Formats: sequence, C-alpha cells, structure tokens
Amino acid sequence: MNINEEKLNNLLGKFVGDLGATMSAGTIVIGEKLGLYKAMRDAGRAVTSEDLARMTNTNERYIREWLNTQAASGYVEYDAESKSYFMTDEQAFVMTDESSAAYLPGAFILATSALQATPKITERFKSGDGLGWHEHDHGLFCGTELFFRPGYGAHLVSDWIPALDGVEDKLKAGGKVADIGCGHGASTILMAQAFPNSMFFGFDYHDKSIETARAKAEAAGVSDRVTFEVVNSKEYPGSGYDLVTNFDCLHDMGDPVGAAAHVKSSLAEGGTWLIVEPFAGDTPESNHNPVGRIYYSASTLICTPASLAQEVGLALGAQAGEQRLRDVVTAGGFSSLRRASETPFNIILEAKP
Repeated sequence: MNINEEKLNNLLGKFVGDLGATMSAGTIVIGEKLGLYKAMRDAGRAVTSEDLARMTNTNERYIREWLNTQAASGYVEYDAESKSYFMTDEQAFVMTDESSAAYLPGAFILATSALQATPKITERFKSGDGLGWHEHDHGLFCGTELFFRPGYGAHLVSDWIPALDGVEDKLKAGGKVADIGCGHGASTILMAQAFPNSMFFGFDYHDKSIETARAKAEAAGVSDRVTFEVVNSKEYPGSGYDLVTNFDCLHDMGDPVGAAAHVKSSLAEGGTWLIVEPFAGDTPESNHNPVGRIYYSASTLICTPASLAQEVGLALGAQAGEQRLRDVVTAGGFSSLRRASETPFNIILEAKP
C-alpha cells in the first residue's frame, strides 16, 4: 500500500468526529428524557453540576460527567473561572424548543433507537429479509415524531399547503383530508388545528402509533374532527378526499405503485395528492453529502428493511429522488407531478390525476 499521510490523517480526524458523535448521542437522549437542557435554560444563569442535580432531582456525579460531554460537544458552554455551565440562546433554541424546525434531540432519539436493530439488520443483509417498522424499538416511533414534527410545524401550513393549487381555499371552506402513514398524527393534527372547517382521517398500519395519535388528538382538542384508524396504505377507506397526504413514508412502502393507485381512486374530482419525501437528487453521487449521509444511514436501518418486509418490496429507499418517485406516481395512474416546494431536508411534490 502507498499511504498518503495527509489523506490518512484527514480520514482519522473524520473518524474521531464520527466516534465522538456516536458515543455522545446517548447523552443527548438522556438530556432530553430528564429535562436537563430545559432546566439549564429555565435557570437563566450559569449552573454547577450540584445546581443542575438539585434542580432535576438527579445524581451530581452523573450530571458532572454529562455536562462535560455537552461542553466538549458544543451543546453547552463552560466557564472555567466559576466552574459552571450555561447555554447560549442558540443552544437553548435547538436543544429545548420543540416548536423550532431546528430542534435536535428528537433526531438522536430516532438514531439511538434505530441502532438497536443493528444485530437484526446484519442478519437481513445475509438473508435478504425485511424488518417491519413495528419490529423496531418503541423509541423509534417517538423519535421519528420529534424529528419530523418541528419541520412540519414550521412549513406545512405556512408554506407547503399554500404551494398546492387551490388546496388551501378548499381546506378553509371545509374539505376532506386523508393522511396516510400518519404515525403519531403530528401532521394530521397540525392540519386540523389550522383548518377547523375540514375533516381529517389519519391511517397507519401500526396499531401502537394509532393509539398514541388518538390520545394526542384528544389532548389537542381536535378529536371531534380527526379520526385515526389502523389500516394499510392500499386499503384505507373512504372516497371524495380533496387532499391525500404522505409525509416521509411513501418510500417505506412495499408497493408504492399500488398505494399510488389507491390514492387516485380515493380522490375527489380535482383532488390533490401531497407527497413529502426526504430531500434527494436523482443520482447516488448527488446525495453523497451530509444530508444524504443521514438519510442513506436511516434507509439502511429503517426504510429499506421496512419495504422489504412487505408485499412487492420495491425498496425505493429514503434517497429515491424525484425522478424515481415520478415513475412510481405515474405508474399508479397520475398524469402530473411537480415540485411545489423544498427544504434542506424535504422535497414537496404535488400529484394530480
């Protein structure tokens, strides 16, 4: 081997960063679960490990180690003179504000939960079998909601729906909406809160997620206009929907073409299909970047196995790209597809029969 020392050192430096991020992920989950970040924010001042332990009813020695992990990671600041820790406004914003599109802890709950499936996925690499969404650690379901909900909250009602042709006016007047693959119902509830004259129906095959969605709708005060039901994407009931939505889930389906055909059959005349998918280009090399790295990793552990566990098992993957999605949508009977909007993490597509 002819080793280039500069390239080797760059690769080792990348390894140090990656290993540090991997090892620290669990500490971020601990901080979210125990309310440590929010306690620091609410203190309004620098705190010692003793202070934070007392405020959160936790053990000081654990807290001391946790605080130094966060300081080394750049998620909190350390004042050496006073031996205390504090958060900048920016750190508090991304670590504590669940309504912010930049809220980070949910992503780490998702990641650490997904990693628990590594032994099972390793075996699937050899057998080719799938691993259903329902077979993952339960933290994945909560983490997925926490990861995606802030982005939906920031963009769904204010940007994505207005970008669709005529949909916003229909929902303001009183429309009928089906949210397919709704999970914990974050997207369904956000739309119901924004459009009180419309009726919303959330469908997901995962019964535990539907139980959670119903409880969240009740807590949000929209259960009179929101119905959640356990059913798969090709069998959900009803017709005459003015809007059908799929948020970050079409690529997880075993038979997305069949799902597309069912969407078409359930739409009202002039109805719209809103498809929100992970941001991706149409070639592998266009996705070899930090965002693509996140999505390819998630796709390896979650999305591709989920599709392979279902009939057909098309396995689009989380980085399918717009052209591949267009092929699926048109094969399902739709005549048009356009990119209505985008964010650094999502492409927003409008399909018409």
